[in-house]
Amino acid sequence: MNAQPATTDRDAIRAAIDRLLAGTPLRSSGSLTIVALADEANVKRHLLTHRHTDLKDEFYARVRACGHVPDNERKLRDDLHKATERIKELIAEINKIQGENHAFARIVNVLELENHQLRTEIGSTGHLVALPGAHER
Repeated sequence: MNAQPATTDRDAIRAAIDRLLAGTPLRSSGSLTIVALADEANVKRHLLTHRHTDLKDEFYARVRACGHVPDNERKLRDDLHKATERIKELIAEINKIQGENHAFARIVNVLELENHQLRTEIGSTGHLVALPGAHER
């Protein structure tokens, strides 16, 4: 008695696979997902994910063989592409900031040197003497 419903479920799943791949769904959204397959076969999803795993695997294999990319995989690929592009943007921004930091460090070093020279000049003469070219700034 238990073999009859399983056979009926398997037949319904196989027929649903054929309809989804042909693009002629009767009961589902037509998307190439396990949820849509379960809806199309009019069976509970856990039957596909726990009892008829061979049919689930067959479904995914046939989807890939037809060149179809499941919606969830397409979304993941899009997300990966966006994340990769964002990483490239952030790396470029980091490189720009690092370049600016190096320039600021050089400016600080020059200012420290000038400050040291001015303090040395004040210390040796007791008063400040204008640096050459300072009046042109």
